[in-house]
Amino acid sequence: MTIPADIYLADASATSTLDRLNSGLTMLGSASARLAPLRAHWQGIQPAAFLSPSSADALDRRLHRLSVNFPRLAVLALAERMRLSGCTDDNRNARPLADVSATNLWEMLTDAGLLDTSTSVIVDRLFYGTGYATVWATELGRLTVTADNPSTMTHAADPATGQCEYAVRAVSTMGSARAVLYEPDRVTMYRQPNTTEPIPGSGWLVESVVDNPLGVVPVVPFVRRTSASDWPTGDSIVADILDLTDAVAKLLADAMVTSEFHSRPRRWATGLEIEYDDNGRPIDPFGNSRLLQSEAPETRFGQFDGARLDGYTDMIATLTQQIGALTGLPASYLGLHGDQPASADGVKAAEVQLTMRARLESARMARGWSDVAWLAAAVLDGMPAAPQDRNRYTMTWESPEVRTQAQAADAAAKLAGIGVPLAALLVDPLGYSPTEVAAILGLAFDGVPE
Repeated sequence: MTIPADIYLADASATSTLDRLNSGLTMLGSASARLAPLRAHWQGIQPAAFLSPSSADALDRRLHRLSVNFPRLAVLALAERMRLSGCTDDNRNARPLADVSATNLWEMLTDAGLLDTSTSVIVDRLFYGTGYATVWATELGRLTVTADNPSTMTHAADPATGQCEYAVRAVSTMGSARAVLYEPDRVTMYRQPNTTEPIPGSGWLVESVVDNPLGVVPVVPFVRRTSASDWPTGDSIVADILDLTDAVAKLLADAMVTSEFHSRPRRWATGLEIEYDDNGRPIDPFGNSRLLQSEAPETRFGQFDGARLDGYTDMIATLTQQIGALTGLPASYLGLHGDQPASADGVKAAEVQLTMRARLESARMARGWSDVAWLAAAVLDGMPAAPQDRNRYTMTWESPEVRTQAQAADAAAKLAGIGVPLAALLVDPLGYSPTEVAAILGLAFDGVPE
């Protein structure tokens, strides 16, 4: 139900709500400075770093940036191995829901764009340290699941329980700034006229207020914390390689300068009389001619050795190896190719660290995606999100290992030989979703049976 703005503004809670909005906007402003270097590296527009003034002058100040986007590569290579595949339902301690089985819920979530949304959330969490998923319904009652990153969305959590108390989303539009405040009992839309940047203050106007039937904040934060010290902000997986990436870009710039001015042999001559043109300017004795000649017997010709670029390539390779060690990326991902093509077993061994990191990051996100399913089920059921249902649904993941069909089938056959149930083998290593498993087995069940 939409509440008229004039009625809402007369409510005594309007002050505390505005305080929450301004607090959220302040947090967004603080996050902007922290996220700016990350955003520049993601877009490949970070300024050239470590470039000496002499090199900049040699390039006539034309080199402002040189993108070597290892950070984007590290994130996308990991995100590609983190794909949701289905949903299971453990309803032993949950209340009954109206036709919201795991299979139906997964179908509804995919129709709502969950797969695209999950990719965006995963990428934002890995790169920025935080991602957000908002679960809501359209005016027609259609389920929606949308993604936001920490540059437009922030939240406040209870330090004791970690429960989200409220969330704020702010964007810039033509001629005005807009913001949305998500609270357990309502969602408030604000507008700040005559400005393009959302700023804290008293100039916000309430456009509308919508009841929140869920009873909880419909925003699920995905905060990446490698340690307790990362609270409340998250930890980016590329934080350790930003300087290394800039160093590689600097070495490439140096190599460009060297190749432009010093790699080609330069000729020299002694005992050669220099001629001048009508304006008194010296005439290049070499010009564009391949043949140098002089009638003076004392004239000598020669050339300097051109500069080699091996030192640059060796140093770039060293730094790239360090980036691989920190990110878990195999050498082939980083362009470090050996003389011999890698075997299938060698490729798999090289990707072990990347695979294990994908499993770890998926496990860390499990609770968040369980909350998304919990909120989505409540939206579809038309009832508040009951606490006893919070752990009811579990999202399943595709295997992060890259296997051919022959390898997967061979692994499944060997596991079946020692008594592993067919239903489990269809999920891993064969990679079928719970819905596909149900269709293959010809059974009507939610999730994978024991």
